[in-house]
Amino acid sequence: MTIPPGPYSPNPAPLLARALRALRRDTGLPVAFGGPVSRDGRGFVIEQLDRARTTSLLRLRVQAGAGLGGRALALARPWVVDDYFAAEEITHVYDHAVAPEHLRSIAAAPVVVDGAPRAVLYGASRSSVDFGDRLLESVARVVQLVERDLAVEEEVRRRLAAAPPALHSAEVHELVAELSQIAATVQDEGIRRRLVDVCRRTRLLAGRVPSADRSPAPAVAAVRLSPREREVLAEVARGCTNDEVAEALGLLPNTVKSYLKSAMRKLGATNRVQAVNLARAAGALD
Repeated sequence: MTIPPGPYSPNPAPLLARALRALRRDTGLPVAFGGPVSRDGRGFVIEQLDRARTTSLLRLRVQAGAGLGGRALALARPWVVDDYFAAEEITHVYDHAVAPEHLRSIAAAPVVVDGAPRAVLYGASRSSVDFGDRLLESVARVVQLVERDLAVEEEVRRRLAAAPPALHSAEVHELVAELSQIAATVQDEGIRRRLVDVCRRTRLLAGRVPSADRSPAPAVAAVRLSPREREVLAEVARGCTNDEVAEALGLLPNTVKSYLKSAMRKLGATNRVQAVNLARAAGALD
């Protein structure tokens, strides 16, 4: 039984799909597949295939300790075989599923968050591959990104689940600021967009608080930003660096920095994330 998405467990399917594409791209291995670990950690189901020729591996249930992926799960570390069918250090209970794909060199790596396995990813080739340090480092980088993004999304869900049912307007703005700071640390564009959307929906809660319970409107509501300041903040809100903003708007990096400082001064913000949140609260950004 795979872990269903719940208050603290994000649906891993979109993230794993991106991870498998990244694994193929960064390692050069032509095939990737994997799936989420069961709640009890005793196994997993291969739910996603990337560039497989058949569906022989799809829905395969792998037990901890069995086969290559089961061994990686049991040991909580990556495991590789240069020649799968000749490998003596693994059991071969899943050869019937591997054979139709004609896979030879395979790497399996567990994704672990807060000490608990969340998924197992495979990268494979139909020819012999030397799993040297560079290739293994690429596998490790992809796994680390998945682990970090899963941890961030789970933390966001925990905080949203712990939020009281009725929020004061000021509390909503504080929550949005915290979520935006988390979003700024995420490299995965898909997850970052989801977090930004969570911020947008959370801001709407401020308008639903009964008038008697509302905190005074933020002082930034009367602030007027220039068109260029709004454009710069809009790019910053998308996660762009100053250099990326400059390229997008056709400005010099120092000019971008000047507009950003001016906007922060008008808004009373101490950092770029806070400036974006205050600008949104003032209605200056969508």
